[in-house]
Amino acid sequence: MIKKILILDKNHPFIIYKLKKEGFICDENYNDAEDRIDLSRYHGIILRSRLKIDKKFIERAKKLKFIARIGSGTENIDIDYAIKKGIILISSPKGNKDAVAEHAIGMLLCLMNCIVRSHQQIITKGKWNREINRGIEIMGKTIGIIGYGNTGKAFAKKLSGFNVQTLCYDILPDIGDIYAKQVNINTIFKKSDIISLHVPYTQKTKGMINYNFIKKFCKPFYLINTSRGGCLIINHLAEALKNGKICGACLDVLEYENSSFNKIFHNHKLYKSFFYLIHSNKVIFTPHIAGWTKESKYKMDKEIVEKIIFLNQKFN
Repeated sequence: MIKKILILDKNHPFIIYKLKKEGFICDENYNDAEDRIDLSRYHGIILRSRLKIDKKFIERAKKLKFIARIGSGTENIDIDYAIKKGIILISSPKGNKDAVAEHAIGMLLCLMNCIVRSHQQIITKGKWNREINRGIEIMGKTIGIIGYGNTGKAFAKKLSGFNVQTLCYDILPDIGDIYAKQVNINTIFKKSDIISLHVPYTQKTKGMINYNFIKKFCKPFYLINTSRGGCLIINHLAEALKNGKICGACLDVLEYENSSFNKIFHNHKLYKSFFYLIHSNKVIFTPHIAGWTKESKYKMDKEIVEKIIFLNQKFN
């Protein structure tokens, strides 16, 4: 039976309200480090990404029956060891899929239509430049989606009104649908004008967008990354922008975002490629907010609560 739950990151108030209403005891700890938290009393923990759930952490949680990660990624959890200890992993990958899809389209429209650049020219320099900010239409382009899970499918569905050809590639077979035709990776390389990355962060996807990968494309393309920063090597992206293999990039995530981001801005030599990107008019950034909407915050928590209640019914 699941009774006591420890919540390690702040979430929508709904999550505590609903769990308490269902009879669970909920404690909150939003500040302590891993080694200062008493885990021995809890049957479940709920978190985002504040803490790393490693073997040592799991060993201290003797009564733990589940770990609930709000969001889709579980890279901060030692999944293999948790499973070995009989702990069930829960996530909420559907809760922010529409937010991510909308954000990816928004970034792409901003980049291809020079929206951010022209806005900055007007408000900072008082320049009204039309010709140099002439945009490029999405209509008629071929869009390749790499990773066709929840967010990839939502992105394809929202693209359906743009009159584009949408292709998808995934390691799982037979998951294409009416919004995207599933093809092999060589077809993605051959036909894509725009690439959107929607993969989890694993050993197989770590650094997958590197120069060897990029040079396989038959024509220059635009790149969107709203998945995980570690899937894209920034140095290789910068090189591809310089030589024209990539026309432009929309980056919501960065490979070194988990390190102290403030330190990056004080080390131009170490992060030379990053500074090239932030001064390029071919790149736009957002601070890992693609799935970060008011609506998704509620939907992700709701999905987690429903799964915990269902799990508890199985234990009873």
